[in-house]
Amino acid sequence: MSTSKSKYMGILFIILSALSFSFMNMFVRLAGDLPSLQKSFFRNLIAFLIALVMLLRSGEGFHVKEGNWKYMFLRAMFGTVGILCNFYAVDHLVLSDASMLNKMSPFFAILFSFLILKEKLTPIQVTAVCGAFIGSLLIIKPTFLNMELLPSIIGFIGGLAAGIAYTMVRVLGQRGQKGVSVVLFFSGFSCLITLPFFILNYEPMSLYQALMLLGAGAAAAGGQFSITAAYYHAPAREISVYDYSQIIFSALLGYVVFQQIPDRYSVLGYVIIIAMAVWMFVYNNRKHS
Repeated sequence: MSTSKSKYMGILFIILSALSFSFMNMFVRLAGDLPSLQKSFFRNLIAFLIALVMLLRSGEGFHVKEGNWKYMFLRAMFGTVGILCNFYAVDHLVLSDASMLNKMSPFFAILFSFLILKEKLTPIQVTAVCGAFIGSLLIIKPTFLNMELLPSIIGFIGGLAAGIAYTMVRVLGQRGQKGVSVVLFFSGFSCLITLPFFILNYEPMSLYQALMLLGAGAAAAGGQFSITAAYYHAPAREISVYDYSQIIFSALLGYVVFQQIPDRYSVLGYVIIIAMAVWMFVYNNRKHS
């Protein structure tokens, strides 16, 4: 496959991933008033089963390279925290607000790559991270009069946790760990962590709610494998900015399905964060050239 064709395939897959995660958030919200841990269990169970089937069909078996176990655990632990926080935010915020706070993860990944991997930060990267943080404050609106302050902060923490998780994925990729085994371990770990809470605090579900959670799990699995395929076809510096198409999809689904309209401060926050992402995208490509 030619370089240009491979890049376009990468863009196609990452947009498909963004659409899948938007539908995941929509299905989670449509599942109604169920505990976030219960929703998370079903989401991860579907992803685990799909990853397991893929691993069995490949005939390679589950294998973790020497020295990779701690990174697998960190990726799974922070990934689980990120999912739980995101699901809570999705249930209590405008859909596009929750999605945007979760999309702070690339900026946190830059920060934690500096703190954990000792990768150098350029002045432009520092400016982009600070700008994204200012944009997030416009979405969170941190005042005591804001009734959505707590879910906004939880959504922000979810983006932070996801940033650490993606940093661990980067480490595992550098250390030659297979992507399917990472997805399988992460999904299995999340299921085991949430299982006791799921059993003790299980709330009976209607058939409709069960179908919505199955839809969320299928959409999440589609998003996971699509984003893996995207980065297989093209490097992050060339396609990562297209992941922000999720905000457009989430805003459209939020308006059509839930009649949600984000306020002007949130929209300004979206513009600032996406502008920082585009700036980083252009900077990384020029730097590489």
